Amino acid sequence: MTLASPYLKPGFYDDALARGKHRDIVGGRWEETALHQMQVILDEGLERHDHFLDIGCGCLRLGHRLVPWLDPGHYRGTDASRALMLRGYAEELTPDTRLRLPEENLVEDEEFRFPTLPPTITFALCWGVFTHLPAETLRPALHNLNHRFPHLRKLLLTVFLAPDRHEGPFRQRDGVVTHPNRPPWHRSPAGIGADAAAAGFTIRWREDLLPRGQALAVLEPIRR
Repeated sequence: MTLASPYLKPGFYDDALARGKHRDIVGGRWEETALHQMQVILDEGLERHDHFLDIGCGCLRLGHRLVPWLDPGHYRGTDASRALMLRGYAEELTPDTRLRLPEENLVEDEEFRFPTLPPTITFALCWGVFTHLPAETLRPALHNLNHRFPHLRKLLLTVFLAPDRHEGPFRQRDGVVTHPNRPPWHRSPAGIGADAAAAGFTIRWREDLLPRGQALAVLEPIRR
């Protein structure tokens, strides 16, 4: 049976961490991807005083660059594995950077419920997370995000796209083959847009050439 996500394989995190493969868990391309992430969030107006949420932060690939840039304590991360986050905290952050990031700001959360996080979040990134999860997981996650964080200004979200009404596998522009029914998962732009609207967001697509051919959407909450 094909797992909905490779990360659900029993012992996946324990085995990879025991072999020192924490960077591989988050897909490799360590500096290349971190630089892309920094570029797009700064392009979209992130400021040092923003309260930033890195959803699926893994071993702090973005965090090792962003934590020193933000005001102290203003970075928070969630991931399905706290052990993975703490490995990044110990091995990828300098001592000075660790002083700017309390360990309690790293929260284990595999259901996108964002437990224990304060309502102060103003900017969020979710990079390479829903590329590994079935379509039905996105809408409730977006709903929780919008309702938990009333000050949220923007969410940057990466997904794999396939044309509307496309059936079967689809080769992305970076060569990765994605699928509608197993990982790596793709969605149609219309499907992503419908989920965003149902959760109370507008959506805008950027034209960035991202690693592995991911597409980047900018979601903004509709505040009434």
